[in-house]
Amino acid sequence: MPVAASRPAAVSDLAGLCRAALGAVEALLADATRAVRHKVAVEGRVSAQVSDREQRAVHGLAWLATYVEAIHQLTAYTERMIASSRFGELEEHLVAIGVGEYLAQIAGGIPMSQGEIVRPSDFGIPAPQAAARLGGPVETLIATGNTAERRARVLALMQDGPHAAVGASGLDETLEAIRDEMRKFADSEVVPHAQQWHRTNSYIPLGVIGQMAGLGVFGLTIPEEYGGMGFGKESMCVVSEELSRGYIGVGSLGTRSEIAAELILGSGTAEQKQMWLPKIASGEVLPTAVFTEPNTGSDLAALKTRAVREGDTYKVFGNKTWITHPVRADLMTLLVRTDPKEPGHRGLSMLLAEKPRGDDGNPFPAPGMTGTEIEVLGYRGMKEYEIAFDGFEVKAGNLLGGVEGLGFKQLMQTFESARIQTAARAIGVAQAAMEQALAYGQSRVQFGQPIVNFPRVGDKIVMMAVEIMIARQLTYYAAREKDSGRRCDLEAGMAKLLAARVAWAAADNAVQIHGGNGFALEFPVSRILCDARILNIFEGAAEIQAQVIARRLLDGGN
Repeated sequence: MPVAASRPAAVSDLAGLCRAALGAVEALLADATRAVRHKVAVEGRVSAQVSDREQRAVHGLAWLATYVEAIHQLTAYTERMIASSRFGELEEHLVAIGVGEYLAQIAGGIPMSQGEIVRPSDFGIPAPQAAARLGGPVETLIATGNTAERRARVLALMQDGPHAAVGASGLDETLEAIRDEMRKFADSEVVPHAQQWHRTNSYIPLGVIGQMAGLGVFGLTIPEEYGGMGFGKESMCVVSEELSRGYIGVGSLGTRSEIAAELILGSGTAEQKQMWLPKIASGEVLPTAVFTEPNTGSDLAALKTRAVREGDTYKVFGNKTWITHPVRADLMTLLVRTDPKEPGHRGLSMLLAEKPRGDDGNPFPAPGMTGTEIEVLGYRGMKEYEIAFDGFEVKAGNLLGGVEGLGFKQLMQTFESARIQTAARAIGVAQAAMEQALAYGQSRVQFGQPIVNFPRVGDKIVMMAVEIMIARQLTYYAAREKDSGRRCDLEAGMAKLLAARVAWAAADNAVQIHGGNGFALEFPVSRILCDARILNIFEGAAEIQAQVIARRLLDGGN
């Protein structure tokens, strides 16, 4: 371990090693992309049928690319922080451990899930070729990065301060102020009640939602001309993290408004923007997304719910499922088929469907609309429903954009933001798991000492901090790309893919640290485990996400 006097040189060496190792794994990724493309190509073109047969290699390529991008962002973070003289000892060790561990996994096997490990040989890369790419600086970082000494020092630093391992340093003063405000709100108004809301399957109180509105949560990225605050997507990541750290349902309420506002801002008519955006920003209108149908899942081209126009009204017929917070919502962004003659995506349209608020006694007080609650093990506080429409009426003027057949395109334009926000929520859940694990490890005494002192407990907590930092840097990068107006579906997908796995690993390990108490409903970590599990499923299941990422890579990024 470097002493204080030699630390600047050590930091400079770390940055240089990271940059050199990045070049090596980028070359390996290029090798893997060529090899997988060769596996799935028929007559020079990528075959969907062959790609499905070669899913292990195809999806593994997505994971390899995600790891390479993660190392890229850790390297860029290191260089930015050194340049601004903010690269502290904690950051140094977190980066070294993270880069060293991810390089080791690239060489030895990346876990796509608990039982699926992808290795260079799965891509068709011969062992000597992989070894040649992964020598020199890669070997050095693997050997000196994730060491017992570094992990022990990180644990000591984490215990020196309550938020020492947030791993979010490097943001500007405005975003840091937003984080502090949201953390205080979550700690005072959410954390003390989250376990009760979860265990009783209760709605998040409207009073809490009103406080969120007062803090500007629902209008954070809506332009000022429509009553919002006009901040960028990176600010919404910070807000989503801190609120989801308190309770994922609270963080997700902000996301619902964010995505509805983006749909309207990007595709709505001038009148629709003036009508809905100020009300969403103020919290007067709570929206919900009504897209998914039974037996369709991610295959939106198979969507069957239809809307038939009769004069100035659309009448909606069909069924939707996994609809979050529909009872208390005032506005549904409702994806329907307006032209049954057009196959696939082309006949879809988006409706801004108004509805009255309901309650548990009368969930859907609207003609032509009924619903049944879907009981879930986590992600509570808003409630999930299956909804049936039988002649439910929507004003024709509420067709998003005023033109039929654009629904799928309009929805696709929000996928980047939705996946960035899901990654941010996952980071918040992972942070909550880490904080619970650290606090329990410090207070639980076994064999004469706090269990956090045992390396296999402490190491779990340290690796939570490391991976949270990695996921944060990747997510913030995707958000900055979005704010810059650049296409970022690849980066957003990678952030979501990795952060969801990080959240599940953190929650699972936090339960393990709690031992039997982690299995008890009274301990918050049991709720965090349930909440973490959904993150690998919604907004594109991990397998779908990997497929989308790989398709971009194999198509040359187009």
